[in-house]
Amino acid sequence: MDLSFSPQAEAFRAEARAFLEEALGGPFAAVRGRGGLGEMDVLVEERRAFEQHLAAHGWSCIAWPEAYGGRGATLEQEILFELAYAEARGPGRVGHVGEGLLGPTVIRFGTEAQKQRFLPPIAGVTELWCQGYSEPNAGSDLANLQTRAVRGGEGWRLTGQKVWTSLAEHADQCFVLARTSQGERKHQGISCLLVEMRQPGVSVVPIRQATGSSEFCEVFFDEAVSTELLGPEGEGWKVAMFTLAVERGASTLAQNLSFEAEFQDVLALARRTGAVTEPVIRDHIADLGMRLRTMRHVALRAITATEAGGTGPETWITKLYWAQLHRDLGELASEVLGTRTDLLEEEGFDPHRLLVWTRSDTIYAGTNQIQRNLIAQRGLGLPR
Repeated sequence: MDLSFSPQAEAFRAEARAFLEEALGGPFAAVRGRGGLGEMDVLVEERRAFEQHLAAHGWSCIAWPEAYGGRGATLEQEILFELAYAEARGPGRVGHVGEGLLGPTVIRFGTEAQKQRFLPPIAGVTELWCQGYSEPNAGSDLANLQTRAVRGGEGWRLTGQKVWTSLAEHADQCFVLARTSQGERKHQGISCLLVEMRQPGVSVVPIRQATGSSEFCEVFFDEAVSTELLGPEGEGWKVAMFTLAVERGASTLAQNLSFEAEFQDVLALARRTGAVTEPVIRDHIADLGMRLRTMRHVALRAITATEAGGTGPETWITKLYWAQLHRDLGELASEVLGTRTDLLEEEGFDPHRLLVWTRSDTIYAGTNQIQRNLIAQRGLGLPR
């Protein structure tokens, strides 16, 4: 197995690194390393300005076709950019939902008119998107969703509630799964609609989290109007599964590097507190170090499988793997800090925030239990 990159690919990575270092070492230094998981609601406008800077220089939506504002990058180039971005400690992307989730879905399922309408504002970061999937009684069991859309006038009228909607209070648009008819099975009769957030009938309520931030929101639809159906009516489940597949693409490798950066922070803290000399903690550090190296190869395998055609055992295993790893890293950070809370203000990261946030990793985007069910039933062919 050859895990090296070609000279042309390395030249591309060097170009990306140089651009990011110049931007994040200069006019956008304030957003460097900010806005990641656990603090997605900080410096939103400043991070948006940084992403508009990326767009102006051809570093936004690089994997999209050039006709829609991308640069037609290969998968290898997309991976290398994500790695360079993580190495440069680029800020959390406020446009991620549009660029990484909706954009590829519109390219796959949208009409030409929808591509011309929605893709350029995403590429230019002039419109932000949020994802209306989860509901109070439809999280991991997404097919249990109850939000309804009824034809009326020139489009559909939506009524229902969504929850855990990332950055909804900053979003201009939302792609919403809603039930447009009643099928024999739960996943039938669901459609994907594109909805303007700033209209009568849409209410957004931020959710205050244990970390103190409010990056997630509840969204209420009361006869809100949508005139855009993405994909055929009643085939929203197919659209949703494609979106979930691209969600676990090249950015998984960047996630691996962000975990490695946190691991190095924890290791440095362990040396300061002296915890690194304790045998049990040393074992935990060694274990997580090896698991982080393994995670990169698991992610590469999942990306290859996704590129070949959608979700499968590789993507299910990836989510299960990194969620447990990150939760264990949060617990290690707490163990290492111990009672030395006097060091918190001196550190560049907060072990308590890491501990609290990582408790959610095994829940969102499919709980560990759901991932094991998928692996057992669909991957291994075991009975329900």
